[in-house]
Amino acid sequence: MIIQTMENSLLEIRNVSKFYTDKVALKNISIQVPKGSIYGLLGPNGAGKTSLIRIINQITQADEGEVFLNREKLSLSHIRDIGYLPEERGLYKKIKVVKQLEYFARLRGLSSSEATEKAARWLKKMELYDVRNKKIEELSKGMQQKIQFIVSVIHSPGLLILDEPFSGFDPVNAELLTDIILELKRDGTTIIFSTHRMESVEKLCDYMALLHLSEKILDGKVSDIKRQFRSDRFEVVTEKPVTFDGQGITCLSSGTDEAGHYQYSLQLDKMSHNACISYVMQQSEIIGFNQFMPSINDIFIQLVTK
Repeated sequence: MIIQTMENSLLEIRNVSKFYTDKVALKNISIQVPKGSIYGLLGPNGAGKTSLIRIINQITQADEGEVFLNREKLSLSHIRDIGYLPEERGLYKKIKVVKQLEYFARLRGLSSSEATEKAARWLKKMELYDVRNKKIEELSKGMQQKIQFIVSVIHSPGLLILDEPFSGFDPVNAELLTDIILELKRDGTTIIFSTHRMESVEKLCDYMALLHLSEKILDGKVSDIKRQFRSDRFEVVTEKPVTFDGQGITCLSSGTDEAGHYQYSLQLDKMSHNACISYVMQQSEIIGFNQFMPSINDIFIQLVTK
């Protein structure tokens, strides 16, 4: 079944709901994930993120609504087009690393030679080639995490779902994984990124959706969302001291920097940005004028705690 949808969407979730005996897991969720993007799926524990991911992976079925991949209604034939790194890792501890990767690659439809070639290539890329003949139980937790990641991408899926991919990684391996995720995006992979690490969303995600109490309460481009929640707070740095009394400006704090310049944190109450700049320039040369932009973490806390 072919469906008309947003032209550049790889994945479209339409009015999806999921119910359990005594709980609403998802309520009328609609999301469009553009092709070649990294899409952050955010929310506190119990918001419904895992339920939605399971529906996309066809582990469970939606009770209401539909899911479309590449403009086709989601079906079992799409399983090979999706890669999934679950938060709960699952590897065979007694099997050697390379044999395990080849096994999962074959399950995803690769030939024996393709599985062998891709397993070797990914082990080198993830700096694990030297442990290819070790059993999973002989590896550190971080190494096991990297093997699990390879399992999710070895078949070159068009859609990759990463659930807390940085869990258990030290800063060096987290940076390696970040580089690989960005490389996959450049190569055209569409990525859904579920995490509690807001700094990762700031660094990686083009789009995001925020789920809370089983409902979607926010979605869109990350840059647009940050602009939407910006306040009329500014930091001004001047050559000379400036006064703001009775001008529709509240000075929240003031001080000097290492160069001796004067720094002010301002709240604009009844004055436009341009009027504020003009007012300050009448008293001193402006060294810097920057608007405070909220972080994704600030926005998350603001919306979830309302």
